[in-house]
Amino acid sequence: MPTRTTPTERQKRLGAEMRKLRLAAGCTTEYAAGLLGVDRTRLSNMESGIRPFSADRVRTLACNYACADEPYIEALTVMAANKGRGWWEQHRGSLPAGLLDIAELEWYATRIRTTQVVHVPGLLQTEEYARAVFDAVLPPLTRLQIELRVAHRMERQQVLDIPGKVPYVAYVHEAALRMPFGSPTTMRRQLDCLCEASERENVEVRIVPFKVGGFPGAGHALLYAEGPVSQLDTVQLDSAHGPEFTHAGAQLAKYRSHLEWMDGASLPTPDSRDLIRQLTQDL
Repeated sequence: MPTRTTPTERQKRLGAEMRKLRLAAGCTTEYAAGLLGVDRTRLSNMESGIRPFSADRVRTLACNYACADEPYIEALTVMAANKGRGWWEQHRGSLPAGLLDIAELEWYATRIRTTQVVHVPGLLQTEEYARAVFDAVLPPLTRLQIELRVAHRMERQQVLDIPGKVPYVAYVHEAALRMPFGSPTTMRRQLDCLCEASERENVEVRIVPFKVGGFPGAGHALLYAEGPVSQLDTVQLDSAHGPEFTHAGAQLAKYRSHLEWMDGASLPTPDSRDLIRQLTQDL
């Protein structure tokens, strides 16, 4: 199997999970490599995502690691078996790899939850609004770079329409609704779009009003993508240097608590919709 110079986050995740299984079983790299008939370096490359795992090799190792969690093993074999190129691959080379990793993460999620303080969530943005957001980036992006990012963001939104329609919950702080990106017309259309999105059967928009006061993780944009099993959940955080991904158990627990707090503090969906409409009228 060919080596990869830049494995995706999903490919690295599969390797990391296989390494976690090996360490939990107390097996050495040499032992595991021998089970597959490869050398130690090759197995290390597989565990780092540089070389791919096949579904058969995942099962062989899981069996010898005495892992009895069949749903987890099945989820890992599905990850290994999926060799297809997603729509986001057409942007490789023209956009930062992290943006493609976000699209891939969303595509394979079984449920997506997000918290946003400054922006309307990307999956619910209008084209005009997204353009205004990217126009505010520092250092400034070229017009071509902005348009490529806008096109990618609009394509990401198709995940809400694929068969099965992944459930999507957006906790949006009132500040994001009042923060002007673009003209008043752009903001009005964006808020209208947010209201319309909240009517969809698989989309829930919950507003955290100013009156709630302080809140955890202030300023952080958070995306929590649930996997087919809880061990494969992933958190993506925005940062000034690009998206960051984490799946350590302690971190997942912390961000689940964050989302639970947001759920308790945010307005019910009908009240959230009323607040959005009120702010739209004020523009």
